[in-house]
Amino acid sequence: MERRSFLTALLAALPLTALGRWVYAALPQNMKEVQALQTNWRSLLAPGRKVPAPTDKLALPAAQWKQRLTRVQFDVLREEGTERAFTSPLDREKRAGVFACAGCGLPLFTSAMKYDSRTGWPSFITVIPGTVGIRTDTKFFMRRTEYHCIRCGGHQGHIFDDGPPPAGLRYCNNGVALSFIPKG
Repeated sequence: MERRSFLTALLAALPLTALGRWVYAALPQNMKEVQALQTNWRSLLAPGRKVPAPTDKLALPAAQWKQRLTRVQFDVLREEGTERAFTSPLDREKRAGVFACAGCGLPLFTSAMKYDSRTGWPSFITVIPGTVGIRTDTKFFMRRTEYHCIRCGGHQGHIFDDGPPPAGLRYCNNGVALSFIPKG
């Protein structure tokens, strides 16, 4: 059996188990709840916390990005690399708050959008509206949907259709491409 088919079948079976009920318990059960997460994301920011807007574009030359980012962050955000699975502490982050682009600080996700996909990368069911751009990635003889921060163009990860209901999407993000802003 192909690895992806096996993983998809395994994830589909999880809701039938006690573990599956625990993993998905806090996730939205319908699209109205997903839309509420997208609309009310600012409630997970610390009071008075200022964040950039998606329209405040940030374009820097490569030399400045190299000064601003670590070597691994530069590889992922600017060169569209991928960090090794299970290496990011943000995969295990459980506090309330907002996940922002590590390159420019634009909020992309909230803790309420995050779930444990057991893939080794932080995974989210949806994104804060208007914060990412998407395009087709055909590297490695595959066709995938890649997404980037709309403000600075930093590569974040890929979107897969094996996420939990109701949307069925998994925004699989590189942890080094994110910073975490705790609620308070």
